[in-house]
Amino acid sequence: MSETGQRTAKGTARQAADSETMKYAARAGFAARGVIHLLIGVLAMQIAVGGGGKSADQGGALAEIAEKPFGKVLLWALGIGLIAMALWQLSEALFGSVGPDGHKPRKRLLAGALFVFYGFVSYSVLAFAVGSKSSGGNSSDKESQDVTARAMELPAGRWLVGVVALVIVGSGVWIAIQAARRKYHKEMKMGEMSRRTRQLVDVTGVGGGVARGLVFAVAGGFALAAAVTYDSDKAKGMDDTIRSFRETPVGPWLLVALAVGLILFGVFSFAMARWRKL
Repeated sequence: MSETGQRTAKGTARQAADSETMKYAARAGFAARGVIHLLIGVLAMQIAVGGGGKSADQGGALAEIAEKPFGKVLLWALGIGLIAMALWQLSEALFGSVGPDGHKPRKRLLAGALFVFYGFVSYSVLAFAVGSKSSGGNSSDKESQDVTARAMELPAGRWLVGVVALVIVGSGVWIAIQAARRKYHKEMKMGEMSRRTRQLVDVTGVGGGVARGLVFAVAGGFALAAAVTYDSDKAKGMDDTIRSFRETPVGPWLLVALAVGLILFGVFSFAMARWRKL
């Protein structure tokens, strides 16, 4: 292909990535993410105040949705929304994102990783929607222990688990710090918001981001403990990680605060669906 043809093809692909359809896809994905985190936060609150029956993780959130009227329809809508989010992240990885540093390799690699993540999550949700409990409905705790056990059986497996655990801890700390510094301002149309809307976005963005980062960091800490002790049972998924906050010296109150934070992150995701620069 000639150089002119290559430029034309790249321009066409870039226009496709910037299309209104892709923007609607991204907003649908943020809304789907908001629903899941909102439900996880509610389940965590139920655990804090009364023990709770369902897991405070994706599986528990999907089970909660499935029990509602038109639950199957809602599950399909969530799955499609998350597929849309994955496709948007793929376009960000291939063509870069908005903003002065949107084409930097770090941003595009992160988008690629998020494409894989949301692709897996959307598959889990849709598998649950069609009735396969072997995927989206499984306990995150059992899955984490199984994956950790298999990884530690590999050559240098303990080191691999340890490195991944440190990456998760670091990611959690980074998420919390970025939220506390309100770095999301660069990605949102703050100038188009009213003063009260900006205040709401900051409350949900900071509180929700710090809570989400804390869950990641603590989960990574448990994975690191599993690697150090060579005991996969010490690894915890989201549910057990969240429940561990109830066992602190301050009792359930720390878990209540975390649950509120996760609910705030759900609301913040809805704000991202509305105000995110795309």
